[in-house]
Amino acid sequence: MPFKNGDKTLFTIVMILLIFGLVMISSAGVIYSETRFADAYYFFQRQLIYGVVPGLLALFVCSRIDYHFWKKISVIFFFASIIFLVLVFVPGVGTKVYGASRWIFLGPFSFQPSEMAKLSIIIYLAAWLESRGKHRIKDFFEGFLPFLGIMGLMGLLIMKQPDTGTLGVIVLTSIAIFFVAGASFKHIASIGGLGLLFLWILIKIEPYRFNRILAFLDPRSDPQGIGYQINQALLAIGTGGIFGVGLGQSRQKFNYLPEPVGDSIFAIIGEELGLIGATALIILFVLLAMRGIKIAKNAPDVFGKLLAVGIIMWIVFQAFINISANIALVPLTGIPLPFISYGGTSLVFLMAGIGILLNISKHANMGKN
Repeated sequence: MPFKNGDKTLFTIVMILLIFGLVMISSAGVIYSETRFADAYYFFQRQLIYGVVPGLLALFVCSRIDYHFWKKISVIFFFASIIFLVLVFVPGVGTKVYGASRWIFLGPFSFQPSEMAKLSIIIYLAAWLESRGKHRIKDFFEGFLPFLGIMGLMGLLIMKQPDTGTLGVIVLTSIAIFFVAGASFKHIASIGGLGLLFLWILIKIEPYRFNRILAFLDPRSDPQGIGYQINQALLAIGTGGIFGVGLGQSRQKFNYLPEPVGDSIFAIIGEELGLIGATALIILFVLLAMRGIKIAKNAPDVFGKLLAVGIIMWIVFQAFINISANIALVPLTGIPLPFISYGGTSLVFLMAGIGILLNISKHANMGKN
């Protein structure tokens, strides 16, 4: 089994999330699938075939590979992801979907390089920061500036797509790894200031980002325009109340709520399963975070610690941003809810990350507190 000598609790939590995700995609996507593809279970079937099955294979394989292997190929993996991020802009290779260049289509298969980028930068930073040592990490020229360069190279390509949500996850995850590796608080604060400046520039360049801020600040200002999605999401969650309207009984999935199987799936969960179901899902992510942090704390070396921190923070930040966007705590970003939302590429790389985390747990002394 994938969790042999590894963290069984982590594996169990992920399997529960995976099954729950399939159930909710089946429920939330039934009308959307029927409308778009004349097949009520189109999204469910594709998620199972192109997401869950290869995802489980990725988890199984990565859990068997000694995690130190990833340090050896970290540079190759990182630059391979950079090449794929460039290829999305090449005519005939990359394809625009909803006005964004995020996909590479290979016959019947599609691939989203930004999902690969999330894992590749985690592995690369873990290997690079371990090689620096704490003294050099704190140095402005040997730690801070190269770190900004690494983030900047990947960040510019992702913003070119554009994909602000993914950039946010990558930046937050990278900063978490940098902090745990021993970066100075002054440098972390400087990154925060630069991030706010960069966000202001992005908003000035593209008005639609400013519209998202306006919709976040006052969702009712334009309920049929820029505030439509968040209003429909809040309506769905509000309708669910404490116990929900019942699994499969959502009204918002009848083509009212955009992307019911994607970034809006948490709203459907809130509507159908209520506060209890939504809270249970959040608790699962909290438990997942706790197991990941424990694995990182007890990892046998710095690379394992940083790698585990990066993987678990990636999942936690992405889940937090998605859920917060659906309840109007942060502006809408369009990133998927880990293990739950529809998306084969996202799920495969998430499962690969969990496989690596399971392998680290095999080497960690999990008996420690």
